[in-house]
Amino acid sequence: MTSTNPYRDLPAVDDLAARFQGRLPWPLLVEAARRGIQAARSALDAGGEADPTAEASRVVDAMARSRGARVINATGVLLHTNLGRARWSEQAIEEAAKAAAHSTNLEVDLDGGTRGRRGAYATALLMELTGAKDAMVVNNNAGAIVLALAAVASGRSVPVSRGELIEIGGAYRLPDVMGASGASLVEVGTTNRTRVADYETALQTYRCGAILKVHPSNYQIEGYTSEADVAALGQLANSAGVPLIHDIGSGLLDEKVPWLQGKPPDWLGEEPGARQSLDHGAHLVTFSGDKLLGGPQSGIIVGDTETVGSLRSHPLARALRVDGTTLAALTATLEAFADNEVTRIPFWRQALADLSAIRTRVASLAALVGGEVVDGVSAVGAGSAPGAAIPSTHLVLDGEDALYEALLRASPPVLARRARGSLVIDLRAVDPDDDETIASTILKCR
Repeated sequence: MTSTNPYRDLPAVDDLAARFQGRLPWPLLVEAARRGIQAARSALDAGGEADPTAEASRVVDAMARSRGARVINATGVLLHTNLGRARWSEQAIEEAAKAAAHSTNLEVDLDGGTRGRRGAYATALLMELTGAKDAMVVNNNAGAIVLALAAVASGRSVPVSRGELIEIGGAYRLPDVMGASGASLVEVGTTNRTRVADYETALQTYRCGAILKVHPSNYQIEGYTSEADVAALGQLANSAGVPLIHDIGSGLLDEKVPWLQGKPPDWLGEEPGARQSLDHGAHLVTFSGDKLLGGPQSGIIVGDTETVGSLRSHPLARALRVDGTTLAALTATLEAFADNEVTRIPFWRQALADLSAIRTRVASLAALVGGEVVDGVSAVGAGSAPGAAIPSTHLVLDGEDALYEALLRASPPVLARRARGSLVIDLRAVDPDDDETIASTILKCR
């Protein structure tokens, strides 16, 4: 008696892939079909029923959703690392698009027709905004740290306070980054208290190439604490003949926020400014372009002419440099600060949005979908201004934990926040034009 082939009704790979024609590029549809058929074979082997089309459809859907997609950020985290951090301003988008669509004077001096310096205009803006003598731009702040240490301290020791040995998302650990640069970490002080004398001892004990001070931008140490300030470390560095590198991380150009009227907002807390760090004696200051600056992902280095020059001439500078589109977007972002019009930048527009206006929007949303309007706070996010809170208003939908997943599967997806089985929606990081979309999506997903 001949046994029946359990696989005979399974479709051919190409036939199954053709059922999803147009959803993805053909090679990915073929891969999805293969997975669907393999899953069906496994189900048959286990004595179950096979549905290769359904299995392949799930793979196609997963692949499609992993592609870059617009997401409405209703979490209340303005700089959400998992959502791309800072959104670009309209001007940054326009300038980047022009740089991508046309040839540009990226490294051409149009006055003389000779080769020019990449990012010369952005450098001029950074010098004006921070008081630096020179500046340069690399791909991100981790790259800025690697380049700085490689250029001035490779093969030498660098003292860092134990309370500043940061680790941030994505397995970024400062000791590992320092090791990649060729510099050797020397831990000084204790977790909660580090004095200038601790750095001085390290300089006397080891062959040091620099002092590194790091602003702990994603955590706070409270209680019995002390740290060596930048001015004292700048004096020590000068006396030892080594540069002081200050990684401020978040990218606040100036603690006085001269682009705003009145005093700095409370949520900025103790965030250090690049201008003040340089004024206090830092030779190099590094920070991100996509945090408080509100621009594209990039690492910015400002400092004195000699030290920045040593970085610019280092072989790693070419490996870490940014492209023309990033420079164009960053330039437009910096111009907003120079023009005192930071509300062009989405992050600053959101952070400075009037609380009463947000409360009105939340109340309108509640009238459509129900829920409770409660006072709350938004977070800056992305390792900026740790512990800082921006007053906000939330819509709380009790007992709606399952709605969270449904909103993520919507088009466009809406990312909210879960808290004790309830769904919390914060509109501070949401464009007002998207309020109606959120309401209709909630009603559809229930």
